[in-house]
Order: sequence, then structure tokens, then C-alpha cells
Amino acid sequence: MKGIQFHSSPVLAIKMPAWRSRLVMALLYLAFAALLVRAVFLQVFSTQFLQNQGEMRYARTLEMPATRGKISDRHGVVLASSIPTDAIWAIPEDVEASDAQIASLAAILEMPVGDIKRKLATDDRKFAFLKRQVSPDVAQQVEKLNLAGIHERREFHRFYSQGEVTAHVIGFTNGDDAGQEGLELAWEKDLAGAAGSRRVIKDRLGRVVEDVASIRTPHDGRDLTLSIDDQIQYLAFTDLKTAVLAHKAKAGAIVVLDAKTGEILALANWPTYNPNSRTDLSGAQLRNRVITDTYEPGSTAKPFTIALALEKGVVTPQTIINTAPGKLTIGSATISDSHAHGELSVEDIIKVSSNIGTAKIALKMDAQDMWEMDTAVGLGQVPHIGFPGAVAGRLRPYKTWRPIEQATMAYGYGLSVSLLQMARAYTIFAREGDIIPLTLLKSDAPVQGTQVVPRGIALEMRHMLEMAAGPGGTAPKAQVIGYRVAGKTGTAHKLVGGAYAGDKYVGSFVGFAPASDPRIVVAVMIDEPGDGLYLGGDVAAPVFSAVVGGSLRTLGVEPDSALKSINVPSDALGENP
Repeated sequence: MKGIQFHSSPVLAIKMPAWRSRLVMALLYLAFAALLVRAVFLQVFSTQFLQNQGEMRYARTLEMPATRGKISDRHGVVLASSIPTDAIWAIPEDVEASDAQIASLAAILEMPVGDIKRKLATDDRKFAFLKRQVSPDVAQQVEKLNLAGIHERREFHRFYSQGEVTAHVIGFTNGDDAGQEGLELAWEKDLAGAAGSRRVIKDRLGRVVEDVASIRTPHDGRDLTLSIDDQIQYLAFTDLKTAVLAHKAKAGAIVVLDAKTGEILALANWPTYNPNSRTDLSGAQLRNRVITDTYEPGSTAKPFTIALALEKGVVTPQTIINTAPGKLTIGSATISDSHAHGELSVEDIIKVSSNIGTAKIALKMDAQDMWEMDTAVGLGQVPHIGFPGAVAGRLRPYKTWRPIEQATMAYGYGLSVSLLQMARAYTIFAREGDIIPLTLLKSDAPVQGTQVVPRGIALEMRHMLEMAAGPGGTAPKAQVIGYRVAGKTGTAHKLVGGAYAGDKYVGSFVGFAPASDPRIVVAVMIDEPGDGLYLGGDVAAPVFSAVVGGSLRTLGVEPDSALKSINVPSDALGENP
């Protein structure tokens, strides 16, 4: 072999078939072609996809939350504001932590270790909240643990400075700071604003290493200034609560209106809830009875019947109506007064609250005129105040009224109203016969009213209502030292299972003060008092008195009466239930 030259090697003499070489070449060409196609596919057609996949591993779009607008009372007292907090969240598939580190995290968050592990074992491997609305100090402690896959995010926690006092006005937000009840829900779009976002680069531990760009600038929510007066609201709430508890009632409601502007100065309910701690809430606590509940108004509806009769010329304030013998049969039904009064003038019918006198006057008028009067003062219609859940109540078409129904509706049975509707309706007597829209927002613009009754009729009714709230009337307990007041009591049996319950009542009072130049209208309703007293003059009128006295002093309204003490006769008449 040493003597054989390489070029004459026998191996080289072996001849290969031509097809084999061609096959090898073809395979090489195919391999290079596949590589070329793959390269073109990756670099031309899949560029965006690959860039996105790469960015997913290091780039993040962070939400920049907008600050929710504050809600303040008419004097600038903040009733609802957003406090910065943090949310602790995780990308479960990125979490790299030992049992000891998980235990440390659980201790900081004050959570059981098992809860942490369960949340990290979620089916969603990309996102999981561990705990929301933690303090910034807690968030900093979590950050110091330097755990891969565990992150912090800025959030806001809504705080309500007046708690249960303003709960039914303000409402509350959920964990995402979105309105759920009250004005928080009604004005959600304005209060929430618009969140922004920015693009950042993060390392494997989730730390921001570069701020790339701002995608969208956040726009903070709009602040709301309410018509509510914080001091009057507190007065109304505490006096209502005291009355409901004292009379062992099921519930109560109160609303205070500015008779000059239509602004709602106070609105309160009992039972209520604390919006800062909403555990074990019930429907009874959440109900805004002033706006969402209806009841039969009873005798508080009588002034509208009498005002219409005066306007139509059916009677005058001095017209005598015979109410003897204290009972009146219409068809197969009989209505009665609590006392047999005999002959009464029209103004005395309001003063002593005679059902028979009111019914006899109503039957002298057309049902259509009565229906139009009730409609003109807003009954049977949803109040337009921009508040969720407001109800229209029930006012049946006048064509379906039978004589007995026309009679009973004249004194407040057979129709249903909300307390807000009744308060607004009484503004025609507190003003000069016109009715104005209501608002929960502070307003400095002049209001335009719609005339319902002539000015002279409104003033005559104001005088009658002042008599009803004075000695000898049904509500002497509504009197306020230093101020003349006017108003009407109402006591109505409650409907239970389609029939009137003999032992369940709604006692109410609607009135205004000072009677010489009314500034506020106050409506009070006590639902199912259970201590033996149930007449509106006993359970609702004293609340009116306390709230009116405190409110007028808060507003700086000068006294219009030399009254030094309140005289409540022991034989004061009660209104007819």
C-alpha cells in the first residue's frame, strides 16, 4: 500500500450510480429552499407576531387610573372622596417563591397561607388578585420581598365622611370604584373620569426598568357639589332615627326642600347602613324610602281637593258643610270621621281633618278636574331628579273612578305617592301657587315655576294649613318656638294582602315654615309605629317641629312669631285614619 499513489487508489475506481448523486443534490437544494422559505416566513410574514411575542415577555401596558371626583355638600364639606390604596396581584405562572416566602407574604397581607396558595393555583395562569385595597405601607412591605410574579397596582378606596347619615343620598362604589347606588351610580360617567395607560419595560421580577411612552393621559372625574346642607342633613337624620326607635316603628323617611329654589337640603331614611363597612346588608337598609317607596298619603292629600274646589268656585273658605252624624254612605260603602263635628266651614274641615267634609266637596266636582290637579302637582309621575329608582306612584285614570273612589281619593286613599312627591306638591302652597323642579345639585340659577293654582288660592290654603298645625288642629305638636308653621297630618291604614290592616298605619306630616314667607318644605313619614301611637300628629309632627326649628336657625331665617311656648291641648283632635 505504501507504493500505491492516492490518485490510483482502488476505492476511487469504484463507480457510483448517477441517480444517487443527483438525489443528494436534490435533497440539499430542498433543504436550502425550506430554510429560505422559513426565513422569509419568519422575517416577512411573522414579523409583527414575533415582535408581539417578544414584547409580551418584557413589555407591559400599565393602567393609569383616574381619580374619582369628590362629592361635597353645598358649603364644600367633602362627603365622598377617593383615598389611594394598592392591589397586590400575581402572574401565577411567573411566581417563584418558597414556602417560607409565601408564609411571609401571607403574614404581611394578613391572609391564611392556604388562601394565597389557592389563588396562585387558579386556572388563569396570567392574572390573579391576592388582595385589594391594601395600604401603601403594606404594598411597600410586599415589594421588599422581591418575589418574582408578585406585583402591586395603584387603586383607590372610596371614603364617606358622614357614613350612615348620607348613605341613601351618596350611595357607594364597588371594589373597582364604580358606582353601585345613589348619586355614585347616577353620576358614574362624570365622577369616574377616564383612565389612562403607559407602556413600560419590566425585568423578570416585574420591576419597571424603562418607561417607554404614555399611550393615553388619564382624565380625573368631575367633582359634584350637592344641594344637601351637611348640618340640616345631620339634624334630619338624627331626629328621624330618634322618632323611629322611640315609636318602635318599622321604618321612617324625611326630606327637606328649599321652597325658593327647589334644592333638596336633606334626605334621610331609617334603617340605613354604613357605606364604609357594607357587611351583611339587607334590602331594608338599602331602600331609599323617600324616593323609591310609595304609600297612601291619607289626609295630607286633602289640601289639593280643597284648593281645586276654591279655584272652581265650588266653595269658599267660609262655606258651611254639614258633616253630621259623622258617617256618610256612598253606594254600599260608608266613610266616617273620628269625631262627629256637625257643621264645619271649609277651613275648619282642613283644621280638624274631616273625611266627610272633604268627600262631600269632592263629589261636587268632576273627576277629571281632580285628576288633572293631582297630575299638575306631580302625582302619578316619576320625579325628574336624576336619581336611580325614583317611582311614579299610582294615580288611576279618572274615567275608571266610581263615586266612592272619587270620595276616598279626595282624602288620600286609593292612590299612592312617594314622600318626595308629596313634599314637592306642597311647594304650591309654600310658594305663590306655582310648582318648581327639584334638584340634588347646588343651583344658583333662577328657577321657573309652573302655575298650578292662583296666588290668592295658595295664600288661602296656607292660612288653613297654619290653622291645622296650630291649637285645635290635628298637629299642634308641629309648632316651632319663634316661627309660624303650616302643614297637614296624614294617617293611613296599610294595605296587607290586598286588604287594609286594622293595626298597621303610616303616620305622616307635610308642611312648611315660616308661614309668613316659607323658606323650607319638610315631609316626614313613620312606617308602622308600634308603641301605641300612630297618628301623624303624634309620630311625624314632632319630627317636623325639631327639624324645622334647627334648619331655620341654621339657614339664618329670622323668626316671624312672638310665640314663647308651645301649647298642646290635652283634647287635641286627631286626624281621621
